[in-house]
Amino acid sequence: MYIARDWKDYEVLDTGGGEKLERWGDILLRRPDPQIIWPLQKETPAWRDVHGHYHRSSSGGGQWEMKKPIPENWTLEYGKLKFHLRPTNFKHTGLFPEQAANWSWMMDKIASVKRPISVLNLFAYTGGATVAAASAGASVVHVDAAKGMVQWAKENLQLSGLGDRPVRFITDDVFKFVQREQRRGSKYDAIIMDPPSYGRGPGGEMWKLEQSLFPFLESCMSILSDKPLFLLINSYTTGISPTVLENMLAMTMKPRYGGRLTSGEIGLPITASGLNLPCGILGRWEA
Repeated sequence: MYIARDWKDYEVLDTGGGEKLERWGDILLRRPDPQIIWPLQKETPAWRDVHGHYHRSSSGGGQWEMKKPIPENWTLEYGKLKFHLRPTNFKHTGLFPEQAANWSWMMDKIASVKRPISVLNLFAYTGGATVAAASAGASVVHVDAAKGMVQWAKENLQLSGLGDRPVRFITDDVFKFVQREQRRGSKYDAIIMDPPSYGRGPGGEMWKLEQSLFPFLESCMSILSDKPLFLLINSYTTGISPTVLENMLAMTMKPRYGGRLTSGEIGLPITASGLNLPCGILGRWEA
């Protein structure tokens, strides 16, 4: 498991009973997590003394119960990187802290080569990977279909003092964008993708990860440069093994470029128990 251990501003304090207790800077939040199927060992006062508690609805979705006032948004730091946070209607805060394990990896990869690196970040959300890659010296194209998420990513880049870096923010359907890049002959040295489990394209096209990921990955091969640096796939789709992602990279990247493949779970340390909380999976190809 790849563990994001280097946080100072973020912490999973405790877990149990289908929930996690988290510290986001000075803000304590209590949120549900489907991986936490073990009971809570001891309900400490911190579980009740939270700023916000997200309750799932039996009919789907859910809502926040705010117990203490919090700012409209606040800032979290990871090394030199800074991110705006705010609770969303879908229980998230705009950041997935476990992804710091990937940020550190890609920053090291980019900084280790003595040539310009162009990165394409697909399904890029609020830009954690975009900010990390830009901070390491890469030029980045950030693509997400949600206008609000792209604006949020722009804020994070500025907040990190990287507003002058060569980053293009594109609000567009990811699949259509890749097709246009193919026609333009555009090339990238690294691709990051965090595809959804389900979704619909602008023409009503159905995306289901199990059926759509491999052909989409194949389509991305034509926009890689002759000397790519890495390709990273993240997934939060339940039931998919990390080996599935590694196998896909073995069938696409390995025959063309050689290199090294790795895969595994990604997670966060739990302070109270010393255990690790699984948060998703990844597959990596690197030169």
